Amino acid sequence: MSNEIEKRYSEMTEHELRQEIAGLKEKARKAEQLGIVNEFAVLERKAIMAQAYLMGPNNIQPKEIYELESSPGEYFKVEYLNGVFAWGYRLSGGGAEEGIPISMLKVK
Repeated sequence: MSNEIEKRYSEMTEHELRQEIAGLKEKARKAEQLGIVNEFAVLERKAIMAQAYLMGPNNIQPKEIYELESSPGEYFKVEYLNGVFAWGYRLSGGGAEEGIPISMLKVK
């Protein structure tokens, strides 16, 4: 068991975030190879969250429409930002509001 206290992504430096993302992606790759779908999905989501902290929320503008990184051709309209989350709705999603990490948005 590690003696190191786990840091929140918001407390990590850019270098630490990049190391965390690389580690998560490597673990996700191994989980995918082993066919552990649930673990793969969790690790992928953690990497997306860590990437959100590398992006500045200033790169995302409310009332703008962005393509989703993982779903080409699917778009998200940002209504407002709260930390590293963009709140709004998917244009193809029936108008239900949701919050997604800003790293899921393709910045022009």
